[in-house]
Amino acid sequence: MAIQVHLGEVLKARGMTAKELCAKVGITEANLSILRSGKASGVRFHTINRICYYLNCEVGDILRFDGRLEEDDEDERKE
Repeated sequence: MAIQVHLGEVLKARGMTAKELCAKVGITEANLSILRSGKASGVRFHTINRICYYLNCEVGDILRFDGRLEEDDEDERKE
């Protein structure tokens, strides 16, 4: 995945549980789990804003680009 999610590390560094963050941000634990695992195909800016606010971090602390171009799933199926 070209975008790597480091939310777990930031949560740990801030001493906050995923459950606590979910309650503050207003998302389900299942959706946070999908985001943390890197399996989310998208996330709203509103959600990222709230996550960064409550974790007191920058977007780049939780989302990082690995320098590669990720092809769409549709393009991968054509091969």
